[in-house]
Amino acid sequence: MTLPMEKAEACLKLLVEGCSVRTVERITGVHRDTIMRLLVGAGERCESLMARLIHAVPVQDVQCDELWGYVGMKEKRAPLDGKRSNLVGDAWCFAAMERSSKLILAWHLGHRTTQDTHWFLDKLDAATAGHFQITTDGFAPYKEAAEVCLGTRTDFAQLVKVYRQPRDGEQRYSPAAIAGAIPTPRYGRPDPRRISTSHIERQNLTVRMMMRRMTRPANAFSKKWENLHAAFALQFACYNFYRPHASLRVTPPMQARVADHPWSIREILCASSGQ
Repeated sequence: MTLPMEKAEACLKLLVEGCSVRTVERITGVHRDTIMRLLVGAGERCESLMARLIHAVPVQDVQCDELWGYVGMKEKRAPLDGKRSNLVGDAWCFAAMERSSKLILAWHLGHRTTQDTHWFLDKLDAATAGHFQITTDGFAPYKEAAEVCLGTRTDFAQLVKVYRQPRDGEQRYSPAAIAGAIPTPRYGRPDPRRISTSHIERQNLTVRMMMRRMTRPANAFSKKWENLHAAFALQFACYNFYRPHASLRVTPPMQARVADHPWSIREILCASSGQ
């Protein structure tokens, strides 16, 4: 990378604090094309770092959810050839969090399909160790995928939400108000008191606040799939290792005994490159 490390670190810090690419360009003087190349390279390193360090972590209570976004345009406006190639349209980010440590264990950017659900839970299987309880929302493919990918080492439950009839204009930017949530055990012996997705849903808010391309409605959305993928990789790595959690006062890997201190952006990049 020809960009000086100090400049690269400044650009990445601004990106994970919720600045847009053009805002970073104005503040640092680095051209936006260079910033995008830096983001893609840093995202690849962050993804490899997460796969290497967040592996076989003992957990007790895992929550999973999906976060909606889009690339280029929304699904209903995407041309047919773009939908077939999966280059434009809706993009769903699956994420799994350990409830007590707030550690992001695994994530997967794809589509809200059975196949992508299996891929996501395969990543979660590699990231975790021991017997644990897992709670998801009511998305139907989770039931089969959890049994196939995680097997008997989990107690699985779903929190099925019931929505009220939407009011005029409410369905444009958000779903209708929730009328209730029904805890639904699927297999094993899940503890009813721990059937919750509140913590991972709060993580969705963090993502939308700290990733400019996930803020809506806005025009900062991703134009390329690889850019959105890299942005999620950087976001989750920095959430885990860089920024202490407000309620824990340490980083999630420190709470989970995966790391012993908060990492800097430079440490994240160097550790993922083996330096």
